[in-house]
Amino acid sequence: MKNFILSILAIFTLNTSLNAQGIKTPAPSPTQTIKQDFALSTIEITYSRPNIKGRVVFGDLAPFGKLWRTGANAATRITFGEDVKVGGVALKAGTYVLYTIPNKDEWEVIFNKGINNWGIDGYKAEEDVAKFKVKPNALAKSVETFTIEIANVTASSADIEVSWEKTSVAIPVTADIDSKISNAIETAMTVDSRPYFQAASYYFETGKDLNKALAWADKAIEQTPKAFWIMHLKAKIQAKLGNKTVAIETAKKSIELAKEANNMDYVALNEKLIASMK
Repeated sequence: MKNFILSILAIFTLNTSLNAQGIKTPAPSPTQTIKQDFALSTIEITYSRPNIKGRVVFGDLAPFGKLWRTGANAATRITFGEDVKVGGVALKAGTYVLYTIPNKDEWEVIFNKGINNWGIDGYKAEEDVAKFKVKPNALAKSVETFTIEIANVTASSADIEVSWEKTSVAIPVTADIDSKISNAIETAMTVDSRPYFQAASYYFETGKDLNKALAWADKAIEQTPKAFWIMHLKAKIQAKLGNKTVAIETAKKSIELAKEANNMDYVALNEKLIASMK
């Protein structure tokens, strides 16, 4: 018994000594910040990452039907660099905290203005700015460390995926960038240094007016006749318009220019494009 008491005192003394000396030790639920370029700005998420450690998470550690801070420690913070929609609900650019209410068949997702809250302490329902429901997905393999990531990123949509134990949920995010970019293109086309290539690329990628995209590609080639990448874009536009014979000839011109510039990547891209049209 005496030895046991001495051991406990030794551990207490060691911990007190470490704290007094200011020695840093690993956090039990370390913080992670992720940042993703999205639409015309970024999404940034800061959250704490607890481990399962043999516990039952959903229905116990995170009780069904009750507000959860969606992580550990301070409430998870998400910053949107521009106006977006989350779960179809409009949300202004800014920083919010993410709360969820897990259930077996459905989760409620809540974006709230209480950015200084510690967990759910200080939560006020009147500060909710977006609230909607999503379906959870069952995972084949258990996720030990609580994880939030930004997945399925396109020009105007992405998913904020929350995964832990054998459950994940996807929070859809969308941004209306088409009107912004279209207006910017119209404005840019009124000045001398017109961004023909960028405008043609955008129209091609988004399936807008392809004839206008082709005209802009021609203008861009007039500005930079040896630009093999613009010639390649022109070939892709022609192919999408159904003009395969002309598109093949344009791709061959792009190959010649790319070889002159010793850019074998574009040689390969054009060869692949030609093969797809035969």
